[in-house]
Amino acid sequence: MTLRILLVDDHAIVRQGVRQLLLDRGVAREVVEAESGAQALASIDKTVFDVILLDISLPDVNGVEVLKRMKRKVPRVPVMMFSMYREDQYAVRALKAGASGYLSKTVNAAQMIEAIQQVAAGRKYVSPAMAEALADYVSFDGEQLPHEKLSDREYQTLCMLASGKRLTDIANALSLSVKTVSVYRSRLLEKMKLSNNAELTFYVMSNRLVDLNPAMTA
Repeated sequence: MTLRILLVDDHAIVRQGVRQLLLDRGVAREVVEAESGAQALASIDKTVFDVILLDISLPDVNGVEVLKRMKRKVPRVPVMMFSMYREDQYAVRALKAGASGYLSKTVNAAQMIEAIQQVAAGRKYVSPAMAEALADYVSFDGEQLPHEKLSDREYQTLCMLASGKRLTDIANALSLSVKTVSVYRSRLLEKMKLSNNAELTFYVMSNRLVDLNPAMTA
């Protein structure tokens, strides 16, 4: 059975490549594209999809927040997170929010097709890297690490600050005011018992929350 798929990504070239792949391989009979969270949410109001591929870095709303809204609207539709962020950065948060799987953009065509077909059949897709991230998460016997106490917005702000982005850069990327981003920064420092950006960056690097490859943190 071929699928009707919603593909949510803010990069046109990524959407075009994935769309062509899924159509050429006979995985999808239709691929609807959306470049923002707002477009994606509007699309699921008009069309019934078999699978949703959802990026995390969107121009208007964080992908994990979009995921939560989608699950309230269409709880039975499987959502596969599709991102350049490593599995150990967002996979656990995405699964807790209702995702059926987490797919890195570094996968090959065969892995992508297998993952999509797996979640379309009602199963979860767990890559080896995601399985390791989940094992690390449960091995603490319920004791949360400091960064796991953050909201999704605070966590995203944490990673962007540690990547060297200024408050203005983060505000522009997240479509927020500088004042709001400053509030997120203050909250996350308080929750994590850190004093400044230097301590924040050291924590993030020590826990490998940010990949040093610029393409992975853009």
